[in-house]
Amino acid sequence: MAASVDNRQYRGLNGVVRTFNPSNNFIHDLKPGFPVNLDPFSSDDEDDDDNTLNLQELIRKTNAEVEQSILDPRDEGTLDNWVTRNASMVRLTGKHPFNSEPPLPRLMHHGFITPVPIHYVRNHGAVPKARWEDWTVEVTGLVKNPTRFTMDRLVREFPSRELPVTLVCAGNRRKEQNMVKQSVGFNWGAAAVSNSVWRGVSLRNVLKRCGIQARSKGAVHVCFYGAEDLPGGGGSKYGTSIRREIAMDPSRDVILAYMQNGEALAPDHGFPVRVIIPGFIGGRMVKWLKRIVVTSDECDGHYHYKDNRVLPSHVDAEQANEEGWWYKPEYIINELNINSVITTPCHDEILPINSWTTQTPYTLKGYSYSGGGRKVTRVEITMDGGETWHVCTLEHPEKPTKYGKYWCWCFWSLEVEVLDLLGTKEIAVRAWDEALNTQPENLIWNVMVNNSHIIIHSDFFYTI
Repeated sequence: MAASVDNRQYRGLNGVVRTFNPSNNFIHDLKPGFPVNLDPFSSDDEDDDDNTLNLQELIRKTNAEVEQSILDPRDEGTLDNWVTRNASMVRLTGKHPFNSEPPLPRLMHHGFITPVPIHYVRNHGAVPKARWEDWTVEVTGLVKNPTRFTMDRLVREFPSRELPVTLVCAGNRRKEQNMVKQSVGFNWGAAAVSNSVWRGVSLRNVLKRCGIQARSKGAVHVCFYGAEDLPGGGGSKYGTSIRREIAMDPSRDVILAYMQNGEALAPDHGFPVRVIIPGFIGGRMVKWLKRIVVTSDECDGHYHYKDNRVLPSHVDAEQANEEGWWYKPEYIINELNINSVITTPCHDEILPINSWTTQTPYTLKGYSYSGGGRKVTRVEITMDGGETWHVCTLEHPEKPTKYGKYWCWCFWSLEVEVLDLLGTKEIAVRAWDEALNTQPENLIWNVMVNNSHIIIHSDFFYTI
């Protein structure tokens, strides 16, 4: 049987403002993978003290269940030969660059918080070798006071924010698309999703400190550029942008994060600093952040335009290049769309059919998420091709933010009788969010994204 979803309860820290204590110089010891002392951060809300302890305990339990990362022999001969990684990660793009997801049963075993070593990774090139003490983030463009911040300045001069956020690659479940017709992306399974507790400083506060210009003066977009060298050379870096109103909206909780699950960011996750934009696709959350540029136009980076777009089904990559479809603004993906996945039963699962199992209900399980802070309000299962739908039990481990936003995945379950499954040809799931968005019944092929009903064919049952 598949490992069950461990729905540990989490009394969340969404939106808690924490102030760095300058008298404590622990931040100089921040290095990839090194645990740090959480005590220097004190909450402005005294009622959150118990929540902080619960959070620390949850992270400790999660970390204790993961074996030590290693220098993987598969990285020998690459520029990543110095990066330690978990050997169980499923590599999706060959040897290099590193793009990987955890085995789905293992991801689900850990429940709400994903251990950093098995958090999915999307890299476009080699991991930059970074040092905390000489890393800087430059803020320039349409700002009154262009500034270059060291990491120490970011940490010491701004209150920190800490909150759990689910990250999802826009290509989650793309393998199902590629089985119909090849898209422009590789075969992500259903584990290109992970959930962590992120700590950083508010992007809004940083932009205000630098005197971001008014929209009427052209300050319309906020561009992010990393240090990752893209394949092909030429010195190009990964870059993308978001609209000014997203960056400056306090309800959006956009942060420049330097900690994940109580530790400094790991190299694969952007050490020493990355962007976290809750409710957005992972492709907007630039790792190894070096520059923030406020501009009148969107970022002109290759991946900002020729990636993370949902084009009409008749448009393939060749036609998109020839006819300029990549540059039509109405097709950009920013907020995540509604999605759900069946995780139990898992692939190749076998359930013996005997006098004991037929008297015990079987529990279907999975996860769901939506974008823009919208709460998943309903998950349904059908076992008869959509004639009838059964409403599942939902588990929302997080609390909403003070603005009512939900930034994390949730878990669903449904008990069914084994005898009812014997005549079932397939099982399908669909989710709904509070805006009544739901998933399409059939896969709508496009060059990037899949959120159709996920279907499990019921040949996982064998009579013994």
